[in-house]
Amino acid sequence: MTTRTENWLTERWGKWVVPYAALWITMLIGGVVVVILALTSAEVYDNVVDDAGLANLDKPALAFMEQLRNPGLDAFITGFTNIGGGIGMPILASILTAVLIYTSRSWRPLILIGGAAAVSVTATSLGKKLIGRTRPDHADAVPPYENSPSFPSGHTLNTTVVIALVVYLACLHIKRTGARIALIAAGVIFIVAMGLSRVYLGHHWMTDVIVGWVIGLAWVGIVILAHRLFHVLRHREHAGDAPTFEHPAHLHEGATKGSAVGTAQAGTNDADTSGPAGRSSASG
Repeated sequence: MTTRTENWLTERWGKWVVPYAALWITMLIGGVVVVILALTSAEVYDNVVDDAGLANLDKPALAFMEQLRNPGLDAFITGFTNIGGGIGMPILASILTAVLIYTSRSWRPLILIGGAAAVSVTATSLGKKLIGRTRPDHADAVPPYENSPSFPSGHTLNTTVVIALVVYLACLHIKRTGARIALIAAGVIFIVAMGLSRVYLGHHWMTDVIVGWVIGLAWVGIVILAHRLFHVLRHREHAGDAPTFEHPAHLHEGATKGSAVGTAQAGTNDADTSGPAGRSSASG
């Protein structure tokens, strides 16, 4: 029983840890960097964002959004912003990740999106606890009201991370340039709209949203770097250069193996036809 367990652990170690070592290490280090960035931004925010600082963006932005409000639009944006919340975003992320896993026949989307989302949630929680900024007054907000700390915007940060990575991974599977542009544009609009919806509803200040975008994009950049590094190390050893959008080599690992098997079989058949039977036919 012990030997069987050891064999199982060795197999899993070899399958998940060793090949993905570059990916794990880069994401781990990057995650620490992003969390530190969140904490640092909170400290900078505390010192800079005051009545004479960047907070000058906050009250004018909120006042402008209040002028746009009406009951119908309020209800629509409330429904939309719930997609990026603590219930809506995990559901959306799970669905999109499942689709990517199915289309790519790989568990890598789960590793990338799941790991990235865990770090973004951690950065959000630490930032909120450290700075403890108060949200806009309920008199300036659209119900239902929220009472947790305001900085940074978790809806904005988590949506930026999840949607940007989904768009990146999906573009690896899409060959048409027009389709990629449309997908990227849709992702950008979704991310921007999610952040602005928080200001429109009076649930966050504009600077909360801006910092959410900045930290989210920084973390996405690190995750994409980890993914590319993984392919540089893995595919230079096994399948040539790292994949690009035009040549996503990692999508064709199975096809490459199949081609190798087919080539070997073809070689065997050629050898058979050049054997005694083949020579006798030729001589006849």
